[in-house]
Amino acid sequence: MKSRCGRNSDRMRQLAHVGGAAILAGLISGPALAQQTSPVEAPARSNVISAVLTIDSERLFLESAFGRRVAEDVEAQGNELAAENRRIEADLESEEQELTTLRATMDADAFRALANEFDEKVQRTRSAQAEKGRALNQRLDQEREVFLTAAAPVLERLMRDAGAAVILERRSVFVSASAIEITDDAIALLDETLGSGAE
Repeated sequence: MKSRCGRNSDRMRQLAHVGGAAILAGLISGPALAQQTSPVEAPARSNVISAVLTIDSERLFLESAFGRRVAEDVEAQGNELAAENRRIEADLESEEQELTTLRATMDADAFRALANEFDEKVQRTRSAQAEKGRALNQRLDQEREVFLTAAAPVLERLMRDAGAAVILERRSVFVSASAIEITDDAIALLDETLGSGAE
């Protein structure tokens, strides 16, 4: 009995360590920039003239007001989930201990029924908490989609101002001149046009 309940406690203990940092790992990955045709009429911030521009899409999201707001919200919710998981872990460990104590005083069949019921409870709880984590990750993906869709016309404006034909991901470029990197300009323009996106 101890080994069976112990396995369930180990699974709950893994859930207890899910926090904002793990959730935020999803911030650095995401779909390509969505296409949008409507231009954003806002002043350009760079005098760069180049057919090719580069951008750090990770910084674009995480250092913008929009991205910072999303990161803070998701981290707070992730920390709440981690605390909830730790409380659940403690409750289940206490229940497991009580069940183990009862073993010596119960009929084997009756005890087996209680043990099976406890195992099922652990599985249900684990599934419910894992679903909360998936929902939080899904919310992060949705917020990133909204951001990238809104960012597309801002980047198009910067391209037009620079006479550029393409913006490349900086991390995928082997060597480039720092003068064609427009991440800071894009962040400033996005903060002007989108703000934190809270509304």
